[in-house]
Amino acid sequence: MSEIQITEKAVNEIKRIQSSDATATNSMLRVMVVGGGCSGMSYKLGFDNQPAAANDKVFEKDGIKVVCDAKSFLFISGTELDFTDGLNGTGFVFNNPNAKRTCGCGNSFSA
Repeated sequence: MSEIQITEKAVNEIKRIQSSDATATNSMLRVMVVGGGCSGMSYKLGFDNQPAAANDKVFEKDGIKVVCDAKSFLFISGTELDFTDGLNGTGFVFNNPNAKRTCGCGNSFSA
């Protein structure tokens, strides 16, 4: 089983968001794959205060807990979650080795 990797820049941004949003403090970051987008599936991120379900995959880096449901994990196992703040845009970026095709904006993929 491959983990979801989180870069240092992504960790720092998640911590920044958590410190500025009282509802996100001490929350896990939930990573999901949902249907939609121009390539068929899209990534979804959100903070979750609920305990992880029995079949959820939970990963931790530098105090940040990332949780992913088992179905989504089939599509994003081995993915690296990064954060970019460059000229081409600001936001979280998924470097997914399972994606056979991605859309131009990088927000959706097909496996």
